[in-house]
Amino acid sequence: MKKKIHPKYIDCEITCLCGNVIETKSTRPKLSVEICSNCHPFYTGQQKIIDTAGRVERFRKRYDGVKYGGKK
Repeated sequence: MKKKIHPKYIDCEITCLCGNVIETKSTRPKLSVEICSNCHPFYTGQQKIIDTAGRVERFRKRYDGVKYGGKK
């Protein structure tokens, strides 16, 4: 590798809006994020499908028997 062209790789503190602090390595000393794995609905298990006017149910009915990737 060439010398003196790479940025310094230092300890980094990532702070989420929920208050979670993650320590890792980066080229920046501090980062702020809006959402992390501690508060993201997918990881917390509180993910909900918001069904307005039955759209999700209509979609499921319409594509109930469709199979993808098979021969026709």
